[in-house]
Amino acid sequence: MALSKATRRLLIMLAVMLGLLVVIGVGGRALGLFKQETGIEVEVAKATRRTITQVVTASGRVQPEVEVTISPDVSGEIVELLVREGDRVERGQLLARIRPDFYEAQVQQAEAGVAQARATLKQREADLIRAEAEFKRQQALYEKQAISASDFEAARTQYEVAKAALEAARYAVESAEARLREAREQLAKTMIYAPMSGIVSKLDVELGERVVGTSQMAGTEMMRIARLDQMELEVEVNENDVVNVSVGDTATIHIDAYPERTFRGVVTEIANSARIANMGTQEQVTNFPVKVRILGTVALPEAGPSVVARAEEVPAPAELLPPLRPGMSGTVDIYTKTVFNAVAVPIQAVTVRDFNRVRPEGETAPADTASNPLALQEDLRKVVFIVEDGKARMVEVQTGISDDTHIEIVSGLQGGETVIIGPYRAVSQTLRPGMPVRIQQPRLGRRIMATVQ
Repeated sequence: MALSKATRRLLIMLAVMLGLLVVIGVGGRALGLFKQETGIEVEVAKATRRTITQVVTASGRVQPEVEVTISPDVSGEIVELLVREGDRVERGQLLARIRPDFYEAQVQQAEAGVAQARATLKQREADLIRAEAEFKRQQALYEKQAISASDFEAARTQYEVAKAALEAARYAVESAEARLREAREQLAKTMIYAPMSGIVSKLDVELGERVVGTSQMAGTEMMRIARLDQMELEVEVNENDVVNVSVGDTATIHIDAYPERTFRGVVTEIANSARIANMGTQEQVTNFPVKVRILGTVALPEAGPSVVARAEEVPAPAELLPPLRPGMSGTVDIYTKTVFNAVAVPIQAVTVRDFNRVRPEGETAPADTASNPLALQEDLRKVVFIVEDGKARMVEVQTGISDDTHIEIVSGLQGGETVIIGPYRAVSQTLRPGMPVRIQQPRLGRRIMATVQ
Protein backbone atom coordinates (compact mmCIF):
# COMPACT_ATOMS: atom_id res chain seq x y z
CA MET A 1 0.00 0.00 0.00
CA ALA A 2 1.56 3.32 -1.09
CA LEU A 3 2.02 6.01 1.52
CA SER A 4 0.47 9.36 0.95
CA LYS A 5 2.63 12.36 0.32
CA ALA A 6 1.78 13.93 3.72
CA THR A 7 2.65 10.73 5.58
CA ARG A 8 6.05 10.44 3.87
CA ARG A 9 6.80 14.06 4.75
CA LEU A 10 5.91 13.46 8.45
CA LEU A 11 8.14 10.37 8.68
CA ILE A 12 11.07 12.25 7.13
CA MET A 13 10.69 15.10 9.64
CA LEU A 14 10.63 12.66 12.59
CA ALA A 15 13.75 10.90 11.36
CA VAL A 16 15.60 14.20 10.97
CA MET A 17 14.64 15.34 14.49
CA LEU A 18 15.72 12.02 16.03
CA GLY A 19 19.04 12.24 14.25
CA LEU A 20 19.61 15.78 15.52
CA LEU A 21 18.91 14.71 19.09
CA VAL A 22 21.40 11.85 18.86
CA VAL A 23 24.09 14.11 17.41
CA ILE A 24 23.53 16.80 20.03
CA GLY A 25 23.60 14.28 22.90
CA VAL A 26 26.77 12.53 21.77
CA GLY A 27 28.55 15.74 20.88
CA GLY A 28 27.52 17.51 24.07
CA ARG A 29 28.74 14.67 26.25
CA ALA A 30 32.02 14.54 24.33
CA LEU A 31 32.55 18.28 24.76
CA GLY A 32 31.57 18.19 28.45
CA LEU A 33 28.45 20.22 27.96
CA PHE A 34 26.46 17.71 30.02
CA LYS A 35 27.75 16.83 33.47
CA GLN A 36 27.84 13.03 34.05
CA GLU A 37 26.90 11.85 37.53
CA THR A 38 29.72 9.99 39.34
CA GLY A 39 30.15 8.29 42.70
CA ILE A 40 28.32 5.67 44.72
CA GLU A 41 24.67 6.28 45.50
CA VAL A 42 24.20 6.19 49.27
CA GLU A 43 21.47 6.60 51.87
CA VAL A 44 22.07 9.15 54.61
CA ALA A 45 20.71 10.26 57.97
CA LYS A 46 21.52 12.98 60.49
CA ALA A 47 23.49 12.44 63.68
CA THR A 48 21.04 13.73 66.27
CA ARG A 49 20.78 14.09 70.01
CA ARG A 50 18.25 11.81 71.64
CA THR A 51 17.55 9.66 74.68
CA ILE A 52 18.80 6.10 74.32
CA THR A 53 17.68 3.30 76.60
CA GLN A 54 19.53 0.01 76.50
CA VAL A 55 17.09 -2.89 76.59
CA VAL A 56 17.71 -6.58 77.24
CA THR A 57 14.92 -8.75 75.89
CA ALA A 58 14.25 -12.30 77.04
CA SER A 59 11.36 -14.75 77.19
CA GLY A 60 10.20 -17.14 79.87
CA ARG A 61 7.23 -18.36 81.88
CA VAL A 62 5.08 -17.04 84.70
CA GLN A 63 5.46 -18.67 88.09
CA PRO A 64 4.54 -17.83 91.70
CA GLU A 65 7.19 -16.10 93.74
CA VAL A 66 6.45 -18.51 96.60
CA GLU A 67 5.46 -22.10 95.88
CA VAL A 68 5.77 -24.99 98.33
CA THR A 69 5.88 -28.66 97.37
CA ILE A 70 3.95 -30.97 99.72
CA SER A 71 5.49 -34.43 100.17
CA PRO A 72 4.67 -36.99 102.88
CA ASP A 73 7.11 -38.00 105.59
CA VAL A 74 5.53 -41.46 105.89
CA SER A 75 4.42 -44.07 103.36
CA GLY A 76 0.97 -45.49 102.91
CA GLU A 77 -2.40 -45.27 101.21
CA ILE A 78 -4.27 -41.98 100.95
CA VAL A 79 -7.59 -42.53 102.71
CA GLU A 80 -8.70 -38.88 102.74
CA LEU A 81 -8.05 -36.13 100.18
CA LEU A 82 -9.75 -32.97 101.35
CA VAL A 83 -8.70 -30.45 98.65
CA ARG A 84 -8.88 -30.09 94.90
CA GLU A 85 -6.66 -28.20 92.51
CA GLY A 86 -7.49 -24.49 92.64
CA ASP A 87 -8.83 -24.56 96.21
CA ARG A 88 -7.72 -21.88 98.62
CA VAL A 89 -6.26 -23.22 101.88
CA GLU A 90 -5.15 -21.62 105.12
CA ARG A 91 -2.04 -22.34 107.13
CA GLY A 92 -2.60 -25.41 109.36
CA GLN A 93 -5.57 -26.70 107.35
CA LEU A 94 -5.83 -30.51 106.96
CA LEU A 95 -5.16 -31.47 103.34
CA ALA A 96 -5.01 -35.27 103.31
CA ARG A 97 -4.70 -38.32 105.55
CA ILE A 98 -2.65 -41.48 105.08
CA ARG A 99 -3.95 -44.80 106.44
CA PRO A 100 -2.77 -44.81 110.07
CA ASP A 101 -3.26 -48.53 110.98
CA PHE A 102 0.41 -49.50 110.80
CA TYR A 103 1.54 -46.41 112.72
CA GLU A 104 -1.15 -46.88 115.39
CA ALA A 105 0.18 -50.40 115.94
CA GLN A 106 3.68 -48.98 116.25
CA VAL A 107 2.43 -46.58 118.93
CA GLN A 108 0.75 -49.39 120.86
CA GLN A 109 3.92 -51.46 120.67
CA ALA A 110 5.99 -48.52 121.90
CA GLU A 111 3.55 -47.90 124.75
CA ALA A 112 3.91 -51.54 125.82
CA GLY A 113 7.67 -51.16 125.70
CA VAL A 114 7.49 -48.14 127.98
CA ALA A 115 5.27 -50.02 130.46
CA GLN A 116 7.67 -52.95 130.48
CA ALA A 117 10.68 -50.68 130.98
CA ARG A 118 8.99 -48.91 133.88
CA ALA A 119 8.11 -52.24 135.51
CA THR A 120 11.70 -53.36 135.18
CA LEU A 121 12.79 -50.08 136.74
CA LYS A 122 10.61 -50.71 139.79
CA GLN A 123 12.04 -54.19 140.10
CA ARG A 124 15.57 -52.86 139.95
CA GLU A 125 14.72 -50.27 142.61
CA ALA A 126 13.52 -53.06 144.93
CA ASP A 127 16.64 -55.11 144.20
CA LEU A 128 18.80 -52.14 145.12
CA ILE A 129 16.98 -51.63 148.42
CA ARG A 130 17.46 -55.31 149.31
CA ALA A 131 21.12 -55.29 148.24
CA GLU A 132 21.77 -52.10 150.19
CA ALA A 133 20.26 -53.57 153.38
CA GLU A 134 22.27 -56.75 152.99
CA PHE A 135 25.45 -54.77 152.42
CA LYS A 136 24.90 -52.70 155.58
CA ARG A 137 24.24 -55.86 157.65
CA GLN A 138 27.37 -57.55 156.32
CA GLN A 139 29.38 -54.38 156.96
CA ALA A 140 28.30 -54.35 160.66
CA LEU A 141 29.26 -58.01 161.06
CA TYR A 142 32.58 -57.44 159.36
CA GLU A 143 33.39 -54.57 161.72
CA LYS A 144 32.75 -56.98 164.66
CA GLN A 145 34.93 -59.54 162.85
CA ALA A 146 31.98 -61.94 162.77
CA ILE A 147 32.39 -62.69 159.02
CA SER A 148 35.32 -63.04 156.73
CA ALA A 149 36.58 -60.37 154.35
CA SER A 150 35.47 -62.41 151.34
CA ASP A 151 31.87 -62.51 152.53
CA PHE A 152 31.92 -58.73 153.05
CA GLU A 153 33.35 -58.13 149.55
CA ALA A 154 30.67 -60.36 148.06
CA ALA A 155 27.94 -58.30 149.73
CA ARG A 156 29.48 -55.03 148.52
CA THR A 157 29.72 -56.40 144.98
CA GLN A 158 26.04 -57.34 145.00
CA TYR A 159 25.22 -53.83 146.16
CA GLU A 160 27.22 -52.21 143.31
CA VAL A 161 25.63 -54.54 140.76
CA ALA A 162 22.18 -53.56 142.00
CA LYS A 163 23.01 -49.85 141.61
CA ALA A 164 24.25 -50.42 138.06
CA ALA A 165 21.15 -52.43 137.19
CA LEU A 166 18.96 -49.61 138.45
CA GLU A 167 20.86 -47.09 136.31
CA ALA A 168 20.45 -49.33 133.26
CA ALA A 169 16.72 -49.65 133.94
CA ARG A 170 16.36 -45.88 134.05
CA TYR A 171 18.09 -45.56 130.65
CA ALA A 172 15.86 -48.31 129.30
CA VAL A 173 12.81 -46.30 130.31
CA GLU A 174 14.18 -43.20 128.55
CA SER A 175 14.86 -45.25 125.41
CA ALA A 176 11.37 -46.74 125.43
CA GLU A 177 9.82 -43.31 125.91
CA ALA A 178 11.88 -41.96 122.98
CA ARG A 179 10.61 -44.80 120.76
CA LEU A 180 7.09 -43.97 121.87
CA ARG A 181 7.54 -40.29 120.96
CA GLU A 182 8.91 -41.29 117.55
CA ALA A 183 5.99 -43.64 116.94
CA ARG A 184 3.51 -40.92 117.88
CA GLU A 185 5.28 -38.45 115.56
CA GLN A 186 5.09 -40.96 112.72
CA LEU A 187 1.39 -41.40 113.44
CA ALA A 188 0.88 -37.63 113.46
CA LYS A 189 2.62 -37.40 110.07
CA THR A 190 -0.18 -39.39 108.51
CA MET A 191 -2.12 -36.12 108.71
CA ILE A 192 -0.92 -33.70 105.99
CA TYR A 193 -1.42 -30.03 106.92
CA ALA A 194 -0.91 -26.86 104.86
CA PRO A 195 2.39 -25.16 105.80
CA MET A 196 1.20 -21.81 104.42
CA SER A 197 -1.87 -20.04 103.13
CA GLY A 198 -2.36 -20.03 99.38
CA ILE A 199 -3.87 -21.81 96.40
CA VAL A 200 -3.46 -25.49 95.53
CA SER A 201 -1.67 -24.83 92.23
CA LYS A 202 -1.01 -28.49 91.43
CA LEU A 203 -2.48 -31.80 92.63
CA ASP A 204 -0.61 -34.96 91.66
CA VAL A 205 -2.36 -37.70 93.68
CA GLU A 206 -5.78 -39.30 93.88
CA LEU A 207 -7.76 -40.87 96.70
CA GLY A 208 -6.58 -44.43 97.31
CA GLU A 209 -3.17 -43.89 95.76
CA ARG A 210 -0.10 -45.09 97.65
CA VAL A 211 2.65 -42.58 98.37
CA VAL A 212 6.22 -43.01 99.54
CA GLY A 213 7.67 -40.78 102.22
CA THR A 214 10.87 -40.63 104.23
CA SER A 215 12.29 -38.17 106.70
CA GLN A 216 15.70 -38.11 105.03
CA MET A 217 14.69 -37.29 101.45
CA ALA A 218 11.79 -35.97 99.42
CA GLY A 219 9.00 -38.46 98.92
CA THR A 220 6.15 -38.58 96.44
CA GLU A 221 5.07 -35.09 95.39
CA MET A 222 1.44 -34.84 96.42
CA MET A 223 0.57 -31.23 95.64
CA ARG A 224 1.86 -27.68 95.49
CA ILE A 225 0.61 -24.62 97.34
CA ALA A 226 1.42 -21.21 95.88
CA ARG A 227 0.74 -17.57 96.56
CA LEU A 228 -0.83 -16.45 93.30
CA ASP A 229 -1.19 -12.86 94.48
CA GLN A 230 2.51 -12.28 93.76
CA MET A 231 3.74 -13.65 90.45
CA GLU A 232 7.03 -13.40 88.62
CA LEU A 233 8.42 -14.13 85.18
CA GLU A 234 11.50 -16.34 85.09
CA VAL A 235 13.49 -15.76 81.91
CA GLU A 236 16.84 -16.91 80.59
CA VAL A 237 19.23 -14.10 79.62
CA ASN A 238 22.21 -14.73 77.38
CA GLU A 239 25.63 -14.54 78.98
CA ASN A 240 26.54 -11.53 76.81
CA ASP A 241 23.54 -9.55 78.09
CA VAL A 242 23.33 -10.65 81.73
CA VAL A 243 26.39 -8.54 82.63
CA ASN A 244 24.27 -5.45 81.88
CA VAL A 245 21.36 -6.52 84.10
CA SER A 246 21.21 -5.58 87.79
CA VAL A 247 18.78 -6.31 90.61
CA GLY A 248 16.32 -3.39 90.73
CA ASP A 249 16.29 -2.73 86.98
CA THR A 250 12.82 -1.84 85.77
CA ALA A 251 11.09 -3.72 83.00
CA THR A 252 7.95 -4.06 80.93
CA ILE A 253 6.37 -7.47 80.52
CA HIS A 254 4.15 -8.79 77.74
CA ILE A 255 2.12 -11.92 78.54
CA ASP A 256 1.04 -13.88 75.47
CA ALA A 257 -2.39 -14.54 76.98
CA TYR A 258 -3.01 -10.77 77.34
CA PRO A 259 -1.67 -9.25 74.09
CA GLU A 260 -3.38 -5.90 74.70
CA ARG A 261 -1.86 -5.36 78.16
CA THR A 262 1.59 -4.33 79.27
CA PHE A 263 2.80 -5.06 82.79
CA ARG A 264 5.33 -3.31 84.99
CA GLY A 265 8.15 -5.36 86.44
CA VAL A 266 11.37 -5.19 88.41
CA VAL A 267 14.34 -7.55 88.48
CA THR A 268 14.48 -9.32 91.85
CA GLU A 269 17.00 -12.11 91.34
CA ILE A 270 19.89 -12.98 89.01
CA ALA A 271 21.31 -16.49 89.15
CA ASN A 272 25.02 -17.00 89.74
CA SER A 273 25.09 -20.34 87.92
CA ALA A 274 24.38 -20.70 84.22
CA ARG A 275 22.12 -23.09 82.39
CA ILE A 276 23.92 -24.62 79.43
CA ALA A 277 21.70 -26.00 76.68
CA ASN A 278 22.79 -28.05 73.68
CA MET A 279 21.32 -26.99 70.37
CA GLY A 280 21.63 -30.45 68.81
CA THR A 281 25.14 -29.74 67.55
CA GLN A 282 28.48 -29.04 69.15
CA GLU A 283 27.37 -25.48 69.87
CA GLN A 284 26.08 -24.68 73.33
CA VAL A 285 23.99 -21.76 74.53
CA THR A 286 24.83 -20.33 77.95
CA ASN A 287 21.98 -18.50 79.68
CA PHE A 288 21.43 -17.22 83.21
CA PRO A 289 18.01 -17.42 84.89
CA VAL A 290 16.64 -14.00 85.87
CA LYS A 291 13.46 -13.44 87.89
CA VAL A 292 11.28 -10.37 87.23
CA ARG A 293 8.49 -9.54 89.68
CA ILE A 294 5.19 -8.55 88.05
CA LEU A 295 3.97 -5.37 89.74
CA GLY A 296 0.84 -4.35 87.84
CA THR A 297 -0.45 -3.14 84.51
CA VAL A 298 0.60 -0.08 82.54
CA ALA A 299 -2.14 2.12 81.11
CA LEU A 300 -0.14 2.96 77.97
CA PRO A 301 -0.24 0.49 75.09
CA GLU A 302 3.55 0.46 74.98
CA ALA A 303 5.49 1.21 78.15
CA GLY A 304 8.96 2.67 78.41
CA PRO A 305 11.42 3.40 81.16
CA SER A 306 9.73 6.69 82.00
CA VAL A 307 6.48 4.97 83.04
CA VAL A 308 8.07 2.13 84.98
CA ALA A 309 8.94 2.78 88.63
CA ARG A 310 11.21 0.83 90.93
CA ALA A 311 9.85 -1.78 93.31
CA GLU A 312 10.26 0.35 96.40
CA GLU A 313 8.22 3.12 94.78
CA VAL A 314 5.28 1.07 93.52
CA PRO A 315 3.37 -1.51 95.55
CA ALA A 316 2.12 -4.73 94.03
CA PRO A 317 -1.64 -4.10 93.73
CA ALA A 318 -3.13 -7.55 93.21
CA GLU A 319 -6.46 -6.01 92.25
CA LEU A 320 -4.85 -4.46 89.15
CA LEU A 321 -3.53 -7.80 87.91
CA PRO A 322 -5.62 -10.02 85.65
CA PRO A 323 -5.62 -13.75 86.45
CA LEU A 324 -2.07 -14.92 85.84
CA ARG A 325 -1.57 -18.66 85.86
CA PRO A 326 1.68 -20.53 86.40
CA GLY A 327 3.18 -21.63 83.11
CA MET A 328 1.93 -18.75 80.97
CA SER A 329 4.59 -17.59 78.52
CA GLY A 330 5.76 -14.01 78.22
CA THR A 331 8.48 -11.64 77.09
CA VAL A 332 10.26 -9.03 79.19
CA ASP A 333 12.13 -5.88 78.19
CA ILE A 334 14.62 -5.00 80.93
CA TYR A 335 15.78 -1.36 80.92
CA THR A 336 19.40 -1.59 82.00
CA LYS A 337 20.74 1.92 81.27
CA THR A 338 19.48 5.24 79.91
CA VAL A 339 21.56 8.10 78.47
CA PHE A 340 19.89 11.46 77.90
CA ASN A 341 20.86 13.99 75.19
CA ALA A 342 23.29 11.55 73.60
CA VAL A 343 24.71 11.95 70.10
CA ALA A 344 23.23 9.02 68.21
CA VAL A 345 23.23 7.58 64.73
CA PRO A 346 21.34 4.66 63.19
CA ILE A 347 22.98 1.37 64.11
CA GLN A 348 23.70 0.51 60.48
CA ALA A 349 25.90 3.61 60.14
CA VAL A 350 28.62 2.16 62.38
CA THR A 351 31.05 -0.25 60.75
CA VAL A 352 34.67 -1.36 61.17
CA ARG A 353 37.77 -0.79 59.08
CA ASP A 354 41.30 -2.18 59.29
CA PHE A 355 43.51 0.86 59.99
CA ASN A 356 46.53 -1.06 58.67
CA ARG A 357 44.87 -0.93 55.25
CA VAL A 358 42.86 2.29 55.26
CA ARG A 359 43.04 5.46 57.37
CA PRO A 360 41.07 8.71 57.54
CA GLU A 361 42.15 11.56 55.30
CA GLY A 362 45.15 13.37 56.70
CA GLU A 363 46.46 10.33 58.59
CA THR A 364 49.30 8.19 57.29
CA ALA A 365 50.39 4.75 58.33
CA PRO A 366 53.73 4.42 60.17
CA ALA A 367 56.73 4.30 57.89
CA ASP A 368 57.73 0.81 59.02
CA THR A 369 54.30 -0.72 58.50
CA ALA A 370 55.36 -2.60 55.41
CA SER A 371 58.48 -4.03 57.04
CA ASN A 372 56.93 -4.71 60.47
CA PRO A 373 55.61 -8.30 60.77
CA LEU A 374 53.07 -7.13 63.37
CA ALA A 375 51.52 -4.91 60.70
CA LEU A 376 50.02 -8.02 59.17
CA GLN A 377 47.66 -8.19 62.15
CA GLU A 378 44.32 -6.46 61.75
CA ASP A 379 43.79 -3.13 63.50
CA LEU A 380 39.99 -3.04 63.44
CA ARG A 381 38.34 0.15 64.67
CA LYS A 382 34.79 1.44 64.67
CA VAL A 383 34.10 4.18 62.12
CA VAL A 384 31.26 6.06 60.45
CA PHE A 385 31.30 7.71 57.04
CA ILE A 386 29.96 11.25 56.73
CA VAL A 387 29.24 13.20 53.56
CA GLU A 388 31.27 16.39 53.00
CA ASP A 389 31.38 18.21 49.64
CA GLY A 390 30.08 15.17 47.79
CA LYS A 391 32.74 12.86 49.21
CA ALA A 392 32.82 10.26 51.96
CA ARG A 393 34.95 11.09 54.98
CA MET A 394 35.80 8.33 57.45
CA VAL A 395 35.61 9.24 61.15
CA GLU A 396 36.78 6.98 63.95
CA VAL A 397 34.19 6.82 66.75
CA GLN A 398 33.69 5.34 70.18
CA THR A 399 30.27 3.89 70.82
CA GLY A 400 28.19 3.48 73.96
CA ILE A 401 24.83 1.85 74.56
CA SER A 402 22.24 1.17 71.88
CA ASP A 403 18.53 0.57 71.53
CA ASP A 404 16.63 -1.15 68.74
CA THR A 405 17.44 1.48 66.11
CA HIS A 406 20.18 3.86 67.29
CA ILE A 407 23.59 3.66 68.93
CA GLU A 408 25.27 6.24 71.15
CA ILE A 409 28.40 7.96 69.81
CA VAL A 410 30.61 8.79 72.78
CA SER A 411 33.33 10.52 70.74
CA GLY A 412 33.99 11.34 67.11
CA LEU A 413 30.79 13.21 66.23
CA GLN A 414 29.24 16.39 67.61
CA GLY A 415 25.76 16.00 66.18
CA GLY A 416 24.27 17.37 62.98
CA GLU A 417 26.62 15.51 60.63
CA THR A 418 25.21 13.70 57.61
CA VAL A 419 26.17 10.05 58.07
CA ILE A 420 25.95 7.30 55.48
CA ILE A 421 23.66 4.46 56.53
CA GLY A 422 23.35 2.41 53.34
CA PRO A 423 23.47 0.42 51.18
CA TYR A 424 24.87 -2.22 53.52
CA ARG A 425 27.58 -3.38 51.11
CA ALA A 426 28.79 0.17 50.59
CA VAL A 427 29.01 0.90 54.32
CA SER A 428 30.56 -2.41 55.30
CA GLN A 429 33.01 -2.92 52.41
CA THR A 430 33.07 -0.50 49.48
CA LEU A 431 33.41 3.01 50.92
CA ARG A 432 36.87 4.53 51.26
CA PRO A 433 37.94 7.98 52.48
CA GLY A 434 37.56 10.61 49.75
CA MET A 435 35.37 8.44 47.54
CA PRO A 436 32.72 10.46 45.60
CA VAL A 437 29.16 9.73 46.69
CA ARG A 438 25.69 10.69 45.59
CA ILE A 439 22.87 11.02 48.09
CA GLN A 440 19.97 8.80 47.14
CA GLN A 441 16.76 10.76 46.72
CA PRO A 442 13.82 9.34 48.69
CA ARG A 443 11.30 7.50 46.60
CA LEU A 444 7.76 8.77 46.24
CA GLY A 445 6.42 6.25 48.73
CA ARG A 446 9.03 7.23 51.29
CA ARG A 447 8.29 10.93 50.80
CA ILE A 448 4.60 10.30 51.31
CA MET A 449 5.24 8.29 54.48
CA ALA A 450 7.59 10.98 55.78
CA THR A 451 4.94 13.62 55.12
CA VAL A 452 2.28 11.58 56.91
CA GLN A 453 4.54 11.00 59.91
